[in-house]
Amino acid sequence: MNTKHFKGMLAAVMACAAVGSPWAVAQAAAQQQIELFHRLPDTKAAALKELVERFNAQSKDVQVVLSAADWRTAAPHMLILEGDDEDAFVAGKPRFKPLYALMKESGAALQTLRPPAMMTRTPVDAKGQLLALPVGLSTPVLFLNRDALRRAGMNPDTTRVSTWFELQETLGRLADTGHTCPYTVSEPGRVMVENLSAWHNEPVARQQGKATVPSFNGMFQVKHVAMMASWTRARYLHVFPQQAEAEQRFASGDCAVIAAPSASWADFRRAGKVDVAVSRLPYYEDFPGAPQNTVADGPALWAAAGKKPAEYKAVARFVSFWLQADNQVAWQRETGYLPLNRAGLLASRSELLGDDLENVRVAVDQLGNKPATAQSSSQPVVERQSVRRILDEELAGVWADEKAAKEALDNAVMRAQGAK
Repeated sequence: MNTKHFKGMLAAVMACAAVGSPWAVAQAAAQQQIELFHRLPDTKAAALKELVERFNAQSKDVQVVLSAADWRTAAPHMLILEGDDEDAFVAGKPRFKPLYALMKESGAALQTLRPPAMMTRTPVDAKGQLLALPVGLSTPVLFLNRDALRRAGMNPDTTRVSTWFELQETLGRLADTGHTCPYTVSEPGRVMVENLSAWHNEPVARQQGKATVPSFNGMFQVKHVAMMASWTRARYLHVFPQQAEAEQRFASGDCAVIAAPSASWADFRRAGKVDVAVSRLPYYEDFPGAPQNTVADGPALWAAAGKKPAEYKAVARFVSFWLQADNQVAWQRETGYLPLNRAGLLASRSELLGDDLENVRVAVDQLGNKPATAQSSSQPVVERQSVRRILDEELAGVWADEKAAKEALDNAVMRAQGAK
């Protein structure tokens, strides 16, 4: 037998022996595996995968494993949830371990920003303590195609879109120069009703006995939706059936301006087809007190109930890793989501990052434009996915010129009050 062949056989035998050896088995048993469920879109999922890989590379005894298995039948340790999934998860018997308690019991500091009133209340208890980590916060802002403005004879650095009437003038010039889709909106109900109401300090919910019920059919909401209906008839505004389509139309250059979640900035820049500018949402200058503040929501990281103390300690280590300043910056840059703690907030304002986090700066300034009031704070009864779906369904009749704004909003409120 030649030497080369012998060495190859010896290496193979030693490898097999190592795999089956008591030492290897003990090492595998000592390694804690923590399963993390999510349904993030592809670009956000890629950023999560990178974060998990960085954690696993520096952690010998704890490894995080990503999973897309249905959380209702599987038993993951952590879950990133939003929309219908989150609504179902928090309904009924508690399925989660409160994050503030998990971190305290594990001896780990939970170094996050204090949950502000304009943030979604789903991952927060009545005392303002975090039940889950709001890893995917965003708020609607205005994105503009700078090249489209230039082609319409406007300077993107000086064109003002602070008010709705300034935006209307800008859209008119875009339309007059042949742009077929001057303006679109992602998530119309969230932008035009939830956030525009908060931005003008107008309520979207009211007390009915001991319950809080939707009431987003007031004079302000009707006025704004009616104005948007007139923009649709004038071909200034184009509303598409799906959020993804509106954002794709802007990213491809088909639409010149879009109101969309601040996190969309990362996807628009990654697409590379549009020179993007970002601005705060417009406001009505004749409305007293405006602008006020917008509201923020998005997916949150939950810890499942019923796990062992050692597993919760492993979860706490991963959460602490996520909150480190360098990981915060990477997460914001790759996903466009808002900072989770002061380190991330300071990083977003650093000149060293150029305009990489311009969306975060605009979104944070918009959220904190003025201290939140009872009217401009986040309202859980309106944030439910079932209510947002109803609102968008009724608004679709307005965009199709089949319903008046008041009829659509009255219908939406009536249906939402009976929604589960």
